[in-house]
Amino acid sequence: MGSVQWMVSINGAANIHELPTIHCPLTTILLGGDMRLGIATDHGGFWLKEDLLARLAAAGHEVVDFGADHLDSGDDYPDFVTPLARAVAAGKVERGIAVCGSGVGASVCANKIPGVRAGLISDHFSARQGVEDDHMNIMCLGARTLGPFLAWDLVEAFLAAEFSQAERHLRRLAKVASLETKTNSVRSRP
Repeated sequence: MGSVQWMVSINGAANIHELPTIHCPLTTILLGGDMRLGIATDHGGFWLKEDLLARLAAAGHEVVDFGADHLDSGDDYPDFVTPLARAVAAGKVERGIAVCGSGVGASVCANKIPGVRAGLISDHFSARQGVEDDHMNIMCLGARTLGPFLAWDLVEAFLAAEFSQAERHLRRLAKVASLETKTNSVRSRP
């Protein structure tokens, strides 16, 4: 069993924690273990991204890391989330995980890219249902609002879920996609 080190800053004091990584064959089976994923964060979610990156790799997933690759309190989430969202929309990765301090900024940013259906997730039901009903392809997490064990549980639910293809959901998604088309048409006018 390996471990991942992550740092938490509380009132300016840095605390380094060591978190065990667990490779469970059952988890690999449930998740398929072969999904190509993307992950991105800014400084607000750096420690959680590093933890999730190790867990995803241990579960057998291929993970493309869109950054940040080091902790820099002056970085900006759009610089990392936008390339992730574009990769998801283009099909270069199957799904994405975007992390920032609250998850809100990452969600707002990712949803600006046509073809992305990002959701801010903080509970197990929404992590699963967002994929099954809404075909969510990017999960956004708040590192300052979730602990590492809950975040991993949410990621597992997100990755294990499959879009239902139910007619009512297809109809609703077509309406959402038409909004993107209409919005892009208006933007392209002089």
